Amino acid sequence: MKLKNAYLLIAGLLIISSCNNDDDAIGEVVPPRLLSEVTVEDDAEIIEFLKTHFYNKEEFDTPPEGFDFKIKFDTIAGVNSTQQSLFDSPNLITQTISVNSESLGRADDNETIDQKLYTLVVRQGVVAGKPTIGDNVILRYEGSFLDGSLFDASSNQPIPLNLSGVVRGFGNGMKNFQTGNGPIENGDGTISYEGYGIGAIFMPSGLGYFDSSSASGSIPTYSPLIFKIDAFSYEVDTDFDEDGIPSILEDLNNDGNLNNDNTNEEAEAAARVYIANYTDPDDDGDGILTIDEIELDADGNFVGFLDTDGDGTPDHLDNDL
Repeated sequence: MKLKNAYLLIAGLLIISSCNNDDDAIGEVVPPRLLSEVTVEDDAEIIEFLKTHFYNKEEFDTPPEGFDFKIKFDTIAGVNSTQQSLFDSPNLITQTISVNSESLGRADDNETIDQKLYTLVVRQGVVAGKPTIGDNVILRYEGSFLDGSLFDASSNQPIPLNLSGVVRGFGNGMKNFQTGNGPIENGDGTISYEGYGIGAIFMPSGLGYFDSSSASGSIPTYSPLIFKIDAFSYEVDTDFDEDGIPSILEDLNNDGNLNNDNTNEEAEAAARVYIANYTDPDDDGDGILTIDEIELDADGNFVGFLDTDGDGTPDHLDNDL
């Protein structure tokens, strides 16, 4: 399914800004804290949750009649004292992602700190291949805090998102999921998918909203988050800005973050705008569209980059041609 970029930008706000601020509900001002301090605390809280909780594995292994394939977490205690913890589950994937405090709006701190991202893949999707951070996906999600209280959820119907238009922990966690078959028309105006990936992403605030309380009026600063995921489908090699280059190839520094790659940043700063390359149809700002400075095949598919003057800089990133 070819997703429309405008719709993706709107849908992406569900996670980027899950709720508007309420001007009448001004919370307590929390003094700024160092990323290095918060990272240690967040990881300890997440690990504590993973070690003291389990999920309904038996239901997924042997689905009872009418099972809704929803993940349920519970505490390891009492009659559940012999359950395997999430931390010990072979389905738990740990990723290390470096985050610079500048990307969180804290340039004065100048810290680059490794963050631990944990993804539980309860059921892998049946379709081979996994989305990249530059791809459009179709999914369903539910966001909660470690205490189980919800702060956001998509509708029951699938929604489209771009994985670079959401918080970093969400986009990078989604890279672990294969997807399913669909869409299937249900005859009542709704659609569904079969054999899709199911799981949960556990992220520290450094990969979420950190101290940006303005991102969502319902998420306190420095909050570790859990997102339950149903990974329905994705668009292979999404070209978000339709400039001829798959968006994942616009990660120039290969750091798994498309939002800090901006070839034309200096000129845009003078105009007080910031347009990352994956959203910019003229990456170097030379007035020639990127799609006219790369090599495409007869069907308009990306083949490779051009370097007309041989200076080692591809044409679409070289504004001095």
